[in-house]
Amino acid sequence: MNNRRIIVSSAAAGLALLLQPAPGQAQQGSSEWFVPGGQHRSATPAPAARSAPRPVPAPGALPMAGGPGAEPTAMANAPQLQFQLPPAPEIPPVPKGSATPAAIIGILSVPDVLRVSTAYQAAYKELSARGQKLNQDAQKEQATLRELGEKLAAERARLSPEQIRTKEREITDRATEAQRKFGERNRIIQEAGQYVMAQINRTMETVAQQVALSRGINLVLNRAQILGTTADFDLTPSVAEVLNKALPSVVVPPDGISPVSMKPPPSEPGAATTASAKEPQHQKK
Repeated sequence: MNNRRIIVSSAAAGLALLLQPAPGQAQQGSSEWFVPGGQHRSATPAPAARSAPRPVPAPGALPMAGGPGAEPTAMANAPQLQFQLPPAPEIPPVPKGSATPAAIIGILSVPDVLRVSTAYQAAYKELSARGQKLNQDAQKEQATLRELGEKLAAERARLSPEQIRTKEREITDRATEAQRKFGERNRIIQEAGQYVMAQINRTMETVAQQVALSRGINLVLNRAQILGTTADFDLTPSVAEVLNKALPSVVVPPDGISPVSMKPPPSEPGAATTASAKEPQHQKK
């Protein structure tokens, strides 16, 4: 009975971490801002790099709906040590510079833009369906492994020790391979989400800058960081309207294909999306 429990447990535990909902884009704000016509700034450090390769978003991208970096509190919360520091350096005089222009502020809610973005919603629906299919397949495989373990337990009395060890290895190898395959599929879906968001972020920043400049605004803040404002400052409706006209759809990699291995799509989003949909679905597990 101990062997039976080990087999069933290892088969189930190997897939348990894969039975998570499909990776979607969490709709939340991010601690970022940018100056129209200027360089993108981030109030938080970039997220730590993951082991799987990911497409690099375009420089200067607006904050995504999900994934702000961790707050820089680790050093602040570290224990304070007492040091005998060397002499402080002498600070040279700073020459007088030009005055900073008066801030003319606009407010933008990225989650609200994505909520009405036709490109984002279509891509989210597609990737969510792939994640649900992955979850269903993993659950079926988990049930099959459990049945194989129970069958071996029932036959154990009639099998030789060598036969038992052989069947145990077969079940363990199948569980290991299943975990690898489902993990690979999950990684590809994650990368497809990054690829989609990189396209949306690139265009959304350009649109937001143009809308801001058209109103004489020189500083755009994330509405998630604002305690209160009025509609006069809100650029969200205008940005969402222009974004849907400029980017009605995005390229979603074919199911089972990592965007890392894809060739650059055509310049027109509509044509690229149609072309990508006709590609064969390789690596589909």
